Amino acid sequence: MTEAAGPMTLAPQHAPFLDALREAMAARQAGTLGTAAFCERVRALTLPPSLPPAFGQVLADLLDRMESSALFSGESCSFSETDLDAALQTWIERAQMRLIQS
Repeated sequence: MTEAAGPMTLAPQHAPFLDALREAMAARQAGTLGTAAFCERVRALTLPPSLPPAFGQVLADLLDRMESSALFSGESCSFSETDLDAALQTWIERAQMRLIQS
């Protein structure tokens, strides 16, 4: 895309995926959506085909770790909930960047 065409933006077909993911994450962090329900909801989303398969694998791994950490209280598990939230936020940002470039 040339500079004259304006800033790169997310294609409309990709926005629902990222919006649903962000909404689920916000609900989980607010305590209105449990971790198991969050993971189930995210797994039900269809990954945009323009994302490389590695994005799906990394997301699945993050969700597995979130589910494992939910079996333990607080930060007692080897997977820190705070760190997992940060990793998921990073995944969302990178997925958005990749989708903008596609």
